[in-house]
Formats: sequence, structure tokens, C-alpha cells
Amino acid sequence: MANALSWIDTMKPWQLITEVIADGQTQMAIDNALLDAHIKGDRPSMLRFYRWPRPTLSLGYHQRDYPEQWNRVTWQGEKLPIVRRPTGGRGVLHQGDLTYMVVTSELAPGRRESYEQICQFLIEGFGRLGVELRYGSGGRGYIHQPDCFGTATAADLVLPDGSKLIGSAQLRREGAILQHGSIRLNPDRGLYQQVFGAQQLPQVPEDWRSGDRVITVLGQAAQDCFGGDWQTAQINPRDLGVG
Repeated sequence: MANALSWIDTMKPWQLITEVIADGQTQMAIDNALLDAHIKGDRPSMLRFYRWPRPTLSLGYHQRDYPEQWNRVTWQGEKLPIVRRPTGGRGVLHQGDLTYMVVTSELAPGRRESYEQICQFLIEGFGRLGVELRYGSGGRGYIHQPDCFGTATAADLVLPDGSKLIGSAQLRREGAILQHGSIRLNPDRGLYQQVFGAQQLPQVPEDWRSGDRVITVLGQAAQDCFGGDWQTAQINPRDLGVG
């Protein structure tokens, strides 16, 4: 079992939020609202996982340029919605993926150090699933391309074959951090090629692809890595002023 990280008070309260089924725009609003609630002291540190009911493209908060053809991408006869994340980074196709979200505070001041503090539970969890993850080595060149998964930076986690499994991004506000990321479990090769062109996609075991087993293992890894007093909590988007 991993030891609690030094930045976490072992008695600090945490909430594991049960999954909310909602469209991409609502999910982004929920993440932002949970960060605000944490800043106000209404909620402790939180971890949640969610899946996307229909394929959706998300853009980084500051991303203004993206291929015009993304506006014409279709899936099963319908155009893909495009939403904007509260965090940075580049475009992500949410299809066959699992999103994690962490909201917390009292982290190391450095951006890279804070990514490493949070990402430890992902490395630990996938290690329990038999997969070694390491950080990417790409530099700032990622800002010149529209695709988050086209480059693996020091904030991202890659498989031993070099394919990027998890892309993460942060928002910092008033001493708190929202970090969320996309874990590619069962991407549709045809749709990814339609959006991004040819791309190396991760190969994961069949029993991971629904996300259920991954959620269970990562949830336990987070509790072991971060320490603290964990409670399961449900949220209603309307109570957060969403929807």
C-alpha cells in the first residue's frame, strides 16, 4: 500500500463523488462549480469519475484555433458537440474514454510538482492493474497543434509502448486546483481518424473498456495515496446552480 503523500493531512476530509450522467457542457459546469464550492469552504477535496453519453470534442479554455472540419464531424448521423473546458490544454475527443476530476488545495506551488502529486494515484492504480505508466517528455510545442493527445508532456502519462493513455490539465484559482483528465480505454479508431487523422491509440485489456474496473481500482488507489477521511457523496447539478 502506498503511503499518504506529504502534502495531504491524513485526517483531511475527501469526497468520492458518485457518477453523474450528463452531457459534456453540464459536466464542465459541474467541475467548475465544485471548484468554486471548495474555494468557499462548502466542500472538501473531491475525486469524481464520469463517462460521456455521446462523443464530444472539448477544447482547452484558452484554445481559440482548431480545424474548421471539426465543426462537421459526425457520429451515427449527428454532429459532435464541441464544449470548452475550464482547464487548459488542447482538443480532446471524448469517446470510449473515462474522465477523472480532482479538486483540492494546499499543493506544491510549482505546476509540475502539483501534477506529480495528483497523478500519483493514477500511476499507483494502473500499477495495480499491471501497467506501468510514465510521464511524457514533450515540451511546449503542443500549443501549436490542436490535439491534446498528439503530444505527451510532463503532465501526461504514457504506456510502455509510448502511446498516451492519460492527458491531464489544470485550473488554479484562489489557492485551489481543479485537475481533470481523459483516460482512453476504448477509442473508436474510425472516429479518431476522422477527427485527428492517423494516430497511435492505446491497447488496453478487454475488461477495462467499460471503465467500471478502472474506477474501482483508481478510487482505492486515491484513498491509499492521498490518505484522509473519505466519504462517498452524491451531487445534484441543480444544487450547484448547474442546469
